[in-house]
Amino acid sequence: MNERILYTKPSITSLEAEYAADAAANGWGQQCYDYIIRFEKMFREHLDVGFAIATSSCTGAMHMGLAALDVGRGDEVILADTNWIATAAPIVHLGATPVFVDIDPVGWCIDPEAAERAITPRTKAIIATHLYGNLADMGALLRLAKRHGVAIIEDSAEAIGSVWLGDRRAGSMGRFGTFSFHGTKTITTGEGGMFVTNDEALYEKVLTLSNHGRARAQKKQFWPDAVGFKYKMSNIQAALGCAQMMRIGELTDRKRQIFRRYRALLGDLPGVAVNPEPAGTINGAWMPTAVIDRELGITREDMTEAFASANIDARVFFHPLSSLPMFSPRPENVHAWDIPERAINLPSYHDMTDEQIARVAAVITHLVERRNRSLAEMIRVETLSAAQMHSQAKDRPSP
Repeated sequence: MNERILYTKPSITSLEAEYAADAAANGWGQQCYDYIIRFEKMFREHLDVGFAIATSSCTGAMHMGLAALDVGRGDEVILADTNWIATAAPIVHLGATPVFVDIDPVGWCIDPEAAERAITPRTKAIIATHLYGNLADMGALLRLAKRHGVAIIEDSAEAIGSVWLGDRRAGSMGRFGTFSFHGTKTITTGEGGMFVTNDEALYEKVLTLSNHGRARAQKKQFWPDAVGFKYKMSNIQAALGCAQMMRIGELTDRKRQIFRRYRALLGDLPGVAVNPEPAGTINGAWMPTAVIDRELGITREDMTEAFASANIDARVFFHPLSSLPMFSPRPENVHAWDIPERAINLPSYHDMTDEQIARVAAVITHLVERRNRSLAEMIRVETLSAAQMHSQAKDRPSP
């Protein structure tokens, strides 16, 4: 049997091991924040933002950011129905209501028109999740935010390397942005996240919340000024992050190379759509994805079974959050409910070979070509049957 193809894995070299070992051996006492400070600086410079706070997860970064915007009971936060639950969970924990809206059928991110229709006097923010590296329409979202006076938040957990219209990196355009460094992501700290913003007052508020409510201007030792959180990243995790940031160009370029290879193999296959890349943008290509036209009748289950038979990890497209038992169903979000039933994420990791990419693409190609042949045969049989019936009707004597 062919070697198993994983859906993703991190790229760890001797540099990461060296930095992590140094943090473990020496990063204590007065040096306990050295790698954290360095990682935050490297990340904010990469994004060209004013402020960054390393966190224990992207979820924690989102939780603190929303809390700093005073999101709470009675408020609403609009987000795409297509999301991982980590985006909605902080809203619920703060006592606010997540309002799920439909996605754009081509880019799979939040539909700005649907978001605008959902705005009410209770709306506090709109979260734009850049799904799988695809960019939400930030131009339209920022314009509607200005019209209605609501905050746009960027969930960029999956969008390191994605760039909007020339030079604006994902996560740098909204009121704040959040990132994930989970082991599946393009750069990793094992677990971890980052909060970024250009709003100094918001930064100071989140910085206080991140340290059990202790403001850095407070002179009293162990004196919290608020009830905060403990979502801090460790120095050892940050050491991994520093090493990964030293290689950020290499890591993002490789993900895009894999994406381009998939696009070359699948992009012209009738009935198959892959991640879009609108003119003037760069898709960071965290998770290449194939969506099959409904007319072909190929389901998510067909694809997962075919991948399993080929010894390839299958990862399904996110289920709509409103389909989960803890939320109220919103089947009117037709694209968010429809697309997951006929889509699959494709494996992508830095040392993936061209042969492995071709093996993955061949599974999709085989399914589509087999179904097209089946449909063509059905049409041929139906056409022949109709012709025979017509001929028999002509030959039948008149009464």
